[in-house]
Amino acid sequence: MIRGAVRRGAARPEHRRAASAAPIRPVGNALITQPDPASGIGLTTVALGIVTIAVAGVAFVTAGYDIAAAICLVLLAVCSLIVLRFAGSWREICRRSAADVADLLDIVDEIGAVVCVRDAESRYLLVNRQFEQLYGVSREDVLGRRHRDLFPGPDIVGANDRKVLWYGTPVQTQETVDQIDGPHTYYSVRHPVTDTDGRVYAVCGIATDITDLTRAEGEVRQLVTDLEQRVQDRTADLRAATREIDAFAYSVSHDLRAPLSAITGFSEILLEDHAGQLDQVGRNYLRLVHAATERMARTIDALLDLSYAVRGELRLSRFDLGDLARTIVADLRAAEPHRQVQTVIEPMPVSGDPALLSLVMQNLLSNAWKFTSQRPDARVGIGTREYHGVPAFYVEDNGAGFDMHDSDKLFAPFQRLHSRAQFPGTGIGLAIVDRVVSRHGGRVWAESTAGSGATFYFTLAPDSDATS
Repeated sequence: MIRGAVRRGAARPEHRRAASAAPIRPVGNALITQPDPASGIGLTTVALGIVTIAVAGVAFVTAGYDIAAAICLVLLAVCSLIVLRFAGSWREICRRSAADVADLLDIVDEIGAVVCVRDAESRYLLVNRQFEQLYGVSREDVLGRRHRDLFPGPDIVGANDRKVLWYGTPVQTQETVDQIDGPHTYYSVRHPVTDTDGRVYAVCGIATDITDLTRAEGEVRQLVTDLEQRVQDRTADLRAATREIDAFAYSVSHDLRAPLSAITGFSEILLEDHAGQLDQVGRNYLRLVHAATERMARTIDALLDLSYAVRGELRLSRFDLGDLARTIVADLRAAEPHRQVQTVIEPMPVSGDPALLSLVMQNLLSNAWKFTSQRPDARVGIGTREYHGVPAFYVEDNGAGFDMHDSDKLFAPFQRLHSRAQFPGTGIGLAIVDRVVSRHGGRVWAESTAGSGATFYFTLAPDSDATS
């Protein structure tokens, strides 16, 4: 039925019926809505009846029964009318069936994929316009002919068809076809076609042009390869830069410390043993030299801490930041025993690198201690608060505070919001805090009002989110 329908469809004129030429109806409606009197059984019954009546009529005429013969003639006329009605029904069925076949072929032609149907002998039963355009052939030249006769060479198509016919399941393949603009890649799916008894008698193949997709995938793979190469190159550059930073840090740690120590030592000797040989101006100059070398030594220590905060290996463990804070506060009290500072320290269990987080607490507490130095009722609090469902650790004080308009400068190296004469420092401490917290997968921020103290918050990500 498919082959015959395709042949009739292939021979039809290539035109399209206007959308308004006929009312919209489901394709195939002619075959599924026809009344039962037009069935083959009805036609067979009528034909047998006509034959029987005709034989009886001849017998009656021969026997001289004119009335019976007349009745037979009437019955023959009635049966003829019935036959004419059935013939009209069959003509309508054939007309609608032909229209359905034309509609189905139009639909198949409009599909953007290549569609074809081959029987068990690899003969083409149906092809669509995409097939014609792909292979440069017409339907009339293809239908009824075997694939290997049309396209000599290795019978890969026949081999795949036989898999479908044998197993009765779809087969997916990817094929390359040479065209005028170069090779095209097609993704093909072959489906088994079965009869009413479930036997596979043909194969329906649908092939989609995925050339653009495969080219895009190739470009993406090339981009990924290029990106991986760039990452490797940048990693090598970063390692080289890291080695240079290590060399610089070594130089700062050793080569610069020696002359600084010498300057500091000799200035102390001059002040202690030879101060009498200098006038007051000379002694002031010497004190300035001594103070400058000490300030430079502290700056070098801070730079080394910043380098370690950025590059040091993370060694995660669980510990209490509160215990670490108590140790740092004890050291600060010992350095300034005359100060009375009220402190409140809560338990703060965390998972992180103790050495690096020690730098965080050291810098935050040192700042709180420093900026409350001008308040007789100094207070410093350390603890944990909930922030958007995440625990945020804080260090707060009631010291000098700062203007929030300058908050963007807080965590940049060597940016100061107060003068060195008022509150001495290196200007690197909060930059160290920011780097350490970032490496732990968290963030740091501050809230403050000038003259009313400041609160610094920071979060830490879970263990698996910390970056090495």
